[in-house]
Amino acid sequence: MYKEDFSLRLARLRDKKNVSARDMSLSIGQNPGYINNIESGKALPSMSVFFCICEYLGVTPSEFFETEVKSPEAIRNITEDLMLLDEASLGSIAQIVKKLSNK
Repeated sequence: MYKEDFSLRLARLRDKKNVSARDMSLSIGQNPGYINNIESGKALPSMSVFFCICEYLGVTPSEFFETEVKSPEAIRNITEDLMLLDEASLGSIAQIVKKLSNK
């Protein structure tokens, strides 16, 4: 993933959380303009700060890079719940999802 893609993904996930770049910067223990510098392509985080960013956003590092997934935290939560269901229930859910996605 290129720096621009990283910056865009960060901005989208932050916007989804409905928090300002300044507030996020301060919440992860950085200076007020830290996230803005990343989102504008001026900087990239260290690995340790990247892990803090992921934790703050409620995503795993791999989910951060899964750009086709718009709501990684919701998908993870649903998947965890699905793992508890029996086969009949999973079949019912699969049918509902197919109808909702117009497949």
